[in-house]
Amino acid sequence: MPDGRSKQDEAPPLDAPEPAGSGARGGLLRAMERHLAGFLLPLLVVIIWEIAARAGAVNTLLLPPPSRVLLTLGQAAIDGSLWVNLGYSVRRWIIGFAFGGGVGLLLGALNGLSLRSENFTDTTVQMLRTVPFMGLTPLLVMWFGLGETPKVILIAVASFFPVYVNTLAGVRNVNKGLVEVGQSFQLSQAELLYRVILPAALPEILTGIRYSLGIAWLALVIAELMAAESGIGFWLMQGREAVRVDIVLASLVVFSVAGKFMDAALRLVERRVLHWRNAFSGS
Repeated sequence: MPDGRSKQDEAPPLDAPEPAGSGARGGLLRAMERHLAGFLLPLLVVIIWEIAARAGAVNTLLLPPPSRVLLTLGQAAIDGSLWVNLGYSVRRWIIGFAFGGGVGLLLGALNGLSLRSENFTDTTVQMLRTVPFMGLTPLLVMWFGLGETPKVILIAVASFFPVYVNTLAGVRNVNKGLVEVGQSFQLSQAELLYRVILPAALPEILTGIRYSLGIAWLALVIAELMAAESGIGFWLMQGREAVRVDIVLASLVVFSVAGKFMDAALRLVERRVLHWRNAFSGS
């Protein structure tokens, strides 16, 4: 006997598949929530800082309110000086990392594959790794002057070691059984490297690249304090010389926000490249 309900009113079975695209939308929403949650603490600090400055609880000459810092950033964005300086900084950062990270990747892979190469070069690399790259600043200035060369070299040196160490460790941590399986299928050395070793070592290599990009960004600040005439570090120095704390804080905000976007972009690439990995991602 019909109970008066239409088929549309009936509840779908428990095992009914989700509508197409709902899983992707849900994943996107969860990712957005996760990223937005990370900004809650900085936002809370900014609000407390603004309230304290307006209430006179802090010396605004030494610690201007966030509203003034944002005004300074807005003025620099409008007159174009922010984008010009940011462009110079990003260019130095990319060139320095390309040289340092590229050499670190090649040498790390070579030493991971060849004991002879590791025995010949690794001791030298490890000795150089203990030298603070900041200590190279006066030497680079004396050798190359105050142009772009010492800045790029300093960034390259800072970029080299994290990529090298993680690439070497990644190659050496590849499961030996995977290599033996590849050899049993009579893969050539190039095929074995491309199809077995590099994919297995990729998680650690990408970790090294991510860490290296952050170190290169820090080295960029130091490099641009070497009598630079452009860049966000140069803008910071201008603020210091003019005793403009708002400019100093604004430049630090640019460094931090740009670094965060860089790290987020790399993590996105990492998730895309390592989509096959069934790894624990937190709970």
